[in-house]
Amino acid sequence: MGLHNDIDIIDKLIPKNGILTDIEIDRLRSSGKTVLFNKKDVIYRVGTLTSHVMFLESGLIKLFKKWKNNKSIIIKIATPGDLIGLVSIFGESTFQYTASAIEDSNVYFVDISIFKSILENNGKYATYIFSEVCKDNLGIFERLTSQYYKQLPGKIADIILFFSENIYKSETFEFPITRNELAELAGTTKESFIRTLTEYKNDKIIEIEGKSIKIKSIDIIRTLSKIG
Repeated sequence: MGLHNDIDIIDKLIPKNGILTDIEIDRLRSSGKTVLFNKKDVIYRVGTLTSHVMFLESGLIKLFKKWKNNKSIIIKIATPGDLIGLVSIFGESTFQYTASAIEDSNVYFVDISIFKSILENNGKYATYIFSEVCKDNLGIFERLTSQYYKQLPGKIADIILFFSENIYKSETFEFPITRNELAELAGTTKESFIRTLTEYKNDKIIEIEGKSIKIKSIDIIRTLSKIG
């Protein structure tokens, strides 16, 4: 969709704070490769061996896990700048969830053996990467906690704010995923999600047509999110 900023590899995987040597930067660059995934392509599945570290340069990626009833839990929507799958890389030899492209996405791959060797020899870089893992986990924990404790209006307000403020930086945008996926992200049913959106529309809080949404009162959306 091109409404959110693409990120150069140097901004996250190779931070501009001098903690990597020129040799280490060259190793990350020479061992890396950018791969384009088209919309709906699978980047990796549950059980795939963790052979690479992945960095999202552009696009959006859905991280999710399916259950026996064929329902999914969306763990996270990865945005440009995110390091993908680090929890699985450090915790298991295989990925514990699936990643697929919500829209055309460029993913930068770095061989995991080279990445780990740099971490083992550069404590400052290891600390930086682990801090990124912690931030990511805390963000997921916060969202899942909100899903559990918040009432439906607060959950839907959270989703609207997420796409408005975190991804598109605009009060007018299009949802990049289906109503069913939005419901999974909010931790509710598709019917409940649609009903709440309709109530927001009838109350003049938003305008909505198809996937297009325009926030008419951002203050009310923020209040609904805050009070849950």
